[in-house]
Amino acid sequence: MDIKKAEDVFTTGIYSKKPVAIVKGKGSYMYDEKGKKYLDCTAAYGTANMGHSNPEVAKAICAQSKKIIACNEIWHNDMRAKLMGKLVKLAPKKLNKVFLCNSGTEAVEAALKFARVATKRTGLVAAEMGFHGRTMGALSATWKKEYREYFEPLVPGVEHIPFNDAIALDEKITDKTAALIIEIVQGEGGVRVASKEFLETAQRVCNETGALLIVDEIQTGFGRTGKMFALEHFGIEPDILCLAKSMGNGFPVGATLIKEGIAKELPKASHGSTFGGNPLACAASLAAINFLEKKKLVKAAEKKGKMLMAGLEKLAKEKKVIKEVRGLGLMVGIELYGKAEPYIEKLMKEGLFVLQAGPEVIRLLPPLTIGEAELKTVLKKLEKVL
Repeated sequence: MDIKKAEDVFTTGIYSKKPVAIVKGKGSYMYDEKGKKYLDCTAAYGTANMGHSNPEVAKAICAQSKKIIACNEIWHNDMRAKLMGKLVKLAPKKLNKVFLCNSGTEAVEAALKFARVATKRTGLVAAEMGFHGRTMGALSATWKKEYREYFEPLVPGVEHIPFNDAIALDEKITDKTAALIIEIVQGEGGVRVASKEFLETAQRVCNETGALLIVDEIQTGFGRTGKMFALEHFGIEPDILCLAKSMGNGFPVGATLIKEGIAKELPKASHGSTFGGNPLACAASLAAINFLEKKKLVKAAEKKGKMLMAGLEKLAKEKKVIKEVRGLGLMVGIELYGKAEPYIEKLMKEGLFVLQAGPEVIRLLPPLTIGEAELKTVLKKLEKVL
């Protein structure tokens, strides 16, 4: 079967696809239908932090599938209880209530709704260049025009401020603002790290006005930046935390963590998710998080990230095409003086998968399990192509 042709017959055409059909993944590698091996620095948009086809996650999914898969939130469930307890234990203090869902955009959608209910306000503030998802509420907070314009009018009352502009925070967040939603590191926006001043101002202004601080850690969560959550680099204490992606190591699962005071404001049946908190997703997530902790991958991401950044900074001095290298842990952006796409295509031919983060930025999101020898291979391939 010609996989590419067969898929193209039925696909909507919304996705821009690479001319490769992937049929297998293992650790830091993906394989096409002809058996060609690719070193993966995408981790499926940062979902496979614990490596492709992680055996412990696969084992947990298999075992749970033989017990029960579908068990809605109207009943209690052992795997759901364990996962929620684990998330609260890992999360910043006071985030002790959990809403489980299936994706990052659902986690954000819940956060925005909860903020409006809890504060009795409607105003929302987000950052330019930010990405929070594609459902109508999350899309309203997302910045990129290409994602938004086809679906306008979006949810009213959402304003955007320049990322890392502390003065704009003071001006825009008022006693009519329900919440500020921000990423600690903007992934889609070019791998841009929030400044300490910006985050401290966000915390202060939200505290002063009563607006809730929503931190979107959908891509940065679970060790990606060298901390369990990126906010730990700055000592930020959010009112709401959005998680997904690597939470299930590729299995669809997400979560919105909130303070108890917010939970008390939510009316019964005011929100829900048919598949949210299903035992299969909870089993996958528990196995992924346990593997992350057992293998000390958070600390490993910090160490490997420093190695990768050092190699890239050396490369930047040698290759005049590189404008800047930035990131945290194993979340790295290489900003070029020209378009990134031609280099991404050449890297794919060299057997290396990378992502784009804006027109001029190459984004690296390797699995946290990637070895140091493999990172050296990444650097060699980048050196060759750039």
